[in-house]
Amino acid sequence: QVHLVESGGGSVQAGGSLRLSCAASGRTFSSDNMGWFRQAPGKERELVASCNWSGRITYYADSVKGRFTISRDRAKNTVHLQMNSLKPEDTAVYYCNVNPPEWQYWGQGTQVTVSS
Repeated sequence: QVHLVESGGGSVQAGGSLRLSCAASGRTFSSDNMGWFRQAPGKERELVASCNWSGRITYYADSVKGRFTISRDRAKNTVHLQMNSLKPEDTAVYYCNVNPPEWQYWGQGTQVTVSS
């Protein structure tokens, strides 16, 4: 089976940092565009950052631009999201998936809670 497993979430105060990781198993994602998505309570899931297969071309939602950095290690089949200067509005469950996302790859996500 193919799985994407997110980790690294937690509770931090505003201004803090977290580094999320996504580990893939079952197949290699080295040729796929990958993305980090988040879903806050009562809101739709949204794309916050993505990168192409090489990691050189990236996209960031305006709300996280300049604060979040996506990276990948193709050899290790992992994707990371470095989150700095966190704000309470960043509170959400964060997921990784290919981009555009495919339903079969949604995992449990990792909770990020930012307190003011």
